[in-house]
Amino acid sequence: MTTLFISDLHLETDRPDIGEQFFSFLSDEAGDAEALYILGDLFDAWVGDDDPNPHYADVKAALRKLVDSGVPVYFMHGNRDFMIGDGFAEETGVKILPDPIAVDLYGEHVLLSHGDALCTDDFEYQQIRAMTRRPEWQEAMRQKPLEERLMIAKAARAESQARGQTLDMDIMDVNDTAVKRTILDYGVDILLHGHTHRPNVHDVDLGERTAKRIVLGDWYDQGSVLRWNAQGPVLSGMPR
Repeated sequence: MTTLFISDLHLETDRPDIGEQFFSFLSDEAGDAEALYILGDLFDAWVGDDDPNPHYADVKAALRKLVDSGVPVYFMHGNRDFMIGDGFAEETGVKILPDPIAVDLYGEHVLLSHGDALCTDDFEYQQIRAMTRRPEWQEAMRQKPLEERLMIAKAARAESQARGQTLDMDIMDVNDTAVKRTILDYGVDILLHGHTHRPNVHDVDLGERTAKRIVLGDWYDQGSVLRWNAQGPVLSGMPR
């Protein structure tokens, strides 16, 4: 059987095409999988488990159906949906994973991460990330009215897009030193992450040995999927 990995779908009401592709993926290929891992940014924005957005409700129902069919689904927070909490997990049946987490896959020791913590050259983003991951910050945000939270998220997305147009793309990519340090700290052979929207398989020279870094792509232009079975991992897309 095959274990599937995806990230950076950025599901939102304004992009129903991505949602439809995701629903097809869940009902078809994912239904025969050994497990499905979603490594962050499933949603373009998540302001709390109490958001009644009908599109999000459809996504939750589709995940619940997959889990109930016997396929385990694991979710890791991204930089857009770090507010997903226990309510979402209870509704969908997915298991929320810490970032990062080491797992054994078909004889390989693999570290899973969303990937944004590795982008250490973007100092401003790392400061924002540290603030928004604090439990007290998130609890204060949840206490705000839903409409206010939605407005805050909209403003944050606009600011992020504006920053992305002015910053060097390399600054927003992972830092090589951070990658090597993380691989060595966890003693793994493969680091698998998303976030950068640059799907590829990289060799990582550690001196005494060579590790690999596998990067998942987004779902804006393709449905990037890593399929992993006893023969190894294969990174590919599902063009629309």
